[in-house]
Amino acid sequence: MNGIRRTVARRTVVGAALGVGGLAALPLGDALAQTGELVFGAAPPLTGVFGFAGVGIHQGLGDYCDWRNARGGIAGRRVRYVGEDSGYRTDQAMAVFKKLMAAHRPPVFYGDGTGWAKAAAPEVGRMGTTITSSPSFSSDLADPLKVPYHFMAGPTYTAMGEILLEYIGRTSRGASRPAVAIVHSDTEFGRDPIPGIKARAQALQIPVVLEIVTRPGAVDVSSEVARLRRARPDFVIFHGYVLAPIPEFIRQMREAGLNATPMGTIWSMDKTTVDAMGAAAQGWMGVMPYRYGHDTRDAPMMQAIRDHAARARPGMGEVPVFYVHGWLVGMIFAEVIERCLKAGKPLTGPNMKVALESIVDWDTGGVTGLLASLKGHQIASGRIYAYDVNTRRLEPASGWIRTA
Repeated sequence: MNGIRRTVARRTVVGAALGVGGLAALPLGDALAQTGELVFGAAPPLTGVFGFAGVGIHQGLGDYCDWRNARGGIAGRRVRYVGEDSGYRTDQAMAVFKKLMAAHRPPVFYGDGTGWAKAAAPEVGRMGTTITSSPSFSSDLADPLKVPYHFMAGPTYTAMGEILLEYIGRTSRGASRPAVAIVHSDTEFGRDPIPGIKARAQALQIPVVLEIVTRPGAVDVSSEVARLRRARPDFVIFHGYVLAPIPEFIRQMREAGLNATPMGTIWSMDKTTVDAMGAAAQGWMGVMPYRYGHDTRDAPMMQAIRDHAARARPGMGEVPVFYVHGWLVGMIFAEVIERCLKAGKPLTGPNMKVALESIVDWDTGGVTGLLASLKGHQIASGRIYAYDVNTRRLEPASGWIRTA
């Protein structure tokens, strides 16, 4: 799958307010980036442990470019998507990044995760030519000062935990506050939001009665379940996993007579992933920053996504969360570029950062349930969904919740 590219016809349009003098002051490669087609570069993980997600992201981002071109492109300029497999290896992702930057000078680039985003940030900062994003929701990447040219198309992992706690606090009734346990992996991904979740729980007066740390994947969880049984939480928040060991935790919790509600974050909430939980998925809940593919009511862009995917990828079936994520990233890239071009500004990192942070109360066509703001380099909202094993669908269990 290396070297996968989508190419469309070239059309050259120079922004009216960007004169020849402005272009002459730029190096040749940068001058070319201000004219003609607009390249969206990417290094998604098409193979490796997260290949299942990367393929959907790759398709969604590329298909958005096709959809946008069919509607005139961005300010009259055509878009070309160029993506190459990272294999979910930081060194390979960096190699793809450097190769595509040298060859195409893309004003926007999508990487493959936290490792890449952190490794690339210093170089992206030095270049000052490119805005980046990735599938990572690492809390320290939504920092306009330290990582000025990076954004995430959703809430940070910390914000996701806060949304879960807001739901717990709003829906629980009774004299005592509900008790929460946190189960997370011993990875950077797993540890990332835990301090923030604990701080938010304390502010909401929700007791965190237990914290459990495990390796991701198939592990023996019997001793951990015994600890949960003694702690008797009302909710168990899982983070830092995609699938295993969540189903085994839930199975053993139920066998032990523990009726706690299991909850997860975004990468454990894709329908295919939840389907794979089998019987353990009954009662599964979690936070998702986007609508699911079947949810098109009052969401014209979700309908457009479904219609385009049905034509372009008839074998896809249910539109996966990963595809929706890639499509939304494309929308944000396009919005940033369009705001710069309409203002007559060259596509530089500083100008695009200003454009990114000007996105406030932005209508995503229903992809996000609330009007989106990227002033803080994240879209800090989401909704709680619950899985129904009979319909095999994740349906809304709450309204849309925005974090402070």
